[in-house]
Amino acid sequence: MGEETECCRTTGPGYETPLKAMSGPKEALLYVTCVYTGTGREKPDFLATVDVDPNSPTYSKVIHRLSMPYVGDELHHSGWNACSSCHGDPSADRRFLILPSLVSGRVYVIDTQKNPKAPSLHKVVQPEDIVKNTGLAYPHTSHCLASGDIMISCLGDKDGNAKGNGFLLLDSEFNVKGRWEKPGHSPMFGYDFWYQPRHKTMISSSWGAPVAFTKGFDLQHVTDGLYGRHLYVYSWPDGELKQTLDLGDTGLIPLETRFLHDPSKDTGYVGCALTSNMVRFFKTKDGSWSHEVAISVKPLKVQNWILPEMPGLITDFLISLDDRFLYFANWLHGDVRQYNIEDPKNPVLVGQVWVGGLIQKGSPVVAMTEDGKTWQSDVPEIQVCSNIHINLFRLIISMAIDEHCYILLQGHRLRGGPQMIQLSLDGKRLYVTNSLFSSWDRQFYPELVEKGSHMLQIDVNTEEGGLKTNPNFFVDFGAEPDGPSLAHEMRYPGGDCTSDIWT
Repeated sequence: MGEETECCRTTGPGYETPLKAMSGPKEALLYVTCVYTGTGREKPDFLATVDVDPNSPTYSKVIHRLSMPYVGDELHHSGWNACSSCHGDPSADRRFLILPSLVSGRVYVIDTQKNPKAPSLHKVVQPEDIVKNTGLAYPHTSHCLASGDIMISCLGDKDGNAKGNGFLLLDSEFNVKGRWEKPGHSPMFGYDFWYQPRHKTMISSSWGAPVAFTKGFDLQHVTDGLYGRHLYVYSWPDGELKQTLDLGDTGLIPLETRFLHDPSKDTGYVGCALTSNMVRFFKTKDGSWSHEVAISVKPLKVQNWILPEMPGLITDFLISLDDRFLYFANWLHGDVRQYNIEDPKNPVLVGQVWVGGLIQKGSPVVAMTEDGKTWQSDVPEIQVCSNIHINLFRLIISMAIDEHCYILLQGHRLRGGPQMIQLSLDGKRLYVTNSLFSSWDRQFYPELVEKGSHMLQIDVNTEEGGLKTNPNFFVDFGAEPDGPSLAHEMRYPGGDCTSDIWT
């Protein structure tokens, strides 16, 4: 069983196993973090509620916007106060969505239970309180713990220095509890993390120093040592740094980190953005951890760009709940890929779809083959269907017909490149947004800042593999009442494959 009502709850939130989660209810809502910070529009960021129920009259629409009380936050990732890691605790409740603000350092706590379609602000954890008690700033990834605490990776100190990074703990009432890691066991850089309790291990990754990445991307900063190339292996749950894995030149800027969902498995992956490699990490026979490149996206030779070669720039990735498929987005190239990972050592490409990117037709940037021929990706417009009632249709065309509606096809050219992704519990629908970080959006996709983000849905073939864009789903965040906004991470009210961890 999945989420139960309070009156009859015999278990905690989420699902007993990842495979049981796949039989959970179909998603009807998505919560999406939306950003005005860095766009030049002096408006607060907001949490959008998007209707994803195809039987609803407001399908593919933003039905509610919860604006934050401050300007300049840069909402980014999100997490829950409780998830499947708390499934054995009937007193635990997946009620509050945690929204760390990457730039301001605030952490918002959002109540989604009172009215799931219209969440409300429950509490604000102020950055001054976090800095005073922990020295941490630039909060990023949030995961719930079986203890009821909430753990948030922080990428630096209040001045943007990477050396101040570490892991923030909030208690179940969202009070600052302290740091998770032991004193002297902070990593060199921070970003994402995932824990696998049966192996008593947590692994974290390393983006870079906030003083560098908040200003946009400068390749010189990589040479200067302001970006990461390491994974950090911690003992779980006691926070002792046991091992540092140097990924070398094949693992520059390792970002999203995922173990396989099966809690007995001792392997996972990290997406390395700049070198565009998926690196597999795994436990060795002696109990230590090692790594190897599992998937490599070759850079493209290009013309009319800032460099002669363009990396794919793998940003987000996820793993289906049955651990059969891995999906990732190449933000610069513009494609989303699906790999069969039933053999984790040897992923096989089984699906690919182009949904944006810098080399799409109509762009000044062109890719070149080895023999010197140029090419661009074919990114079709999304032809969104909208229904007009029969009476209005009759009024417009002055004729009687037996149909119930008239379909208008509306073409939307896809802006930016695919960035954040979220998969339905059953693995059949992949949702995609296209904002990475406002200063990087402005640098690489200025049109995205000018005209705003959008969200797409990709239909997934879960039998043989294959990806196809759903022509009936398109959420245009460029049409927001306060002006175009940038859409980032997505969360289902009932949990998903990037927030739930099993113990």
